[in-house]
Amino acid sequence: MPWEFKENRPIFQQIYDKIVLSIINGTYPMGSKLPSVRELAEQAGVNPNTMQRAMANLESEGLAMTNRTSGRIVTTDEKRIAEVKLRYAKNAAREYMQAMELLGLSKDEALSILKEVDTK
Repeated sequence: MPWEFKENRPIFQQIYDKIVLSIINGTYPMGSKLPSVRELAEQAGVNPNTMQRAMANLESEGLAMTNRTSGRIVTTDEKRIAEVKLRYAKNAAREYMQAMELLGLSKDEALSILKEVDTK
C-alpha cells in the first residue's frame, strides 16, 4: 500500500483512513493479523508513536483488537465493518456531490455523470 501524505490533515488520521480502507475493502480480511506498529511505521516512513496513535484509533473504533499473544487482529464483527463502510461511502458521495454543485450541476446531472463513468 503506497504511503503518501497530504499536509491538510494530521498524518495519524491519514494512516488511520488508509488502514480502515484496507479493512473494509478486504485487503486485511476479518480476523486477520495486522502488521506490527513497527512494521507499518517503517513501511510508511513515520515515527512508531504516530502509527501507534492510528492503531489505537482503530481499536477505539472497534475495527481491531489486541491479542496479547498474536498482536492486533481485524475485528470479526461484520456489522461493525458494514457500518464503517457505509459511513465512508456516504462521505465520498457527499464530497462528490459538493464538487458537482461547485461546477453548477444539479443532483440529477451529477447522478447521470456517475452512471456514465467507467471506473476501470
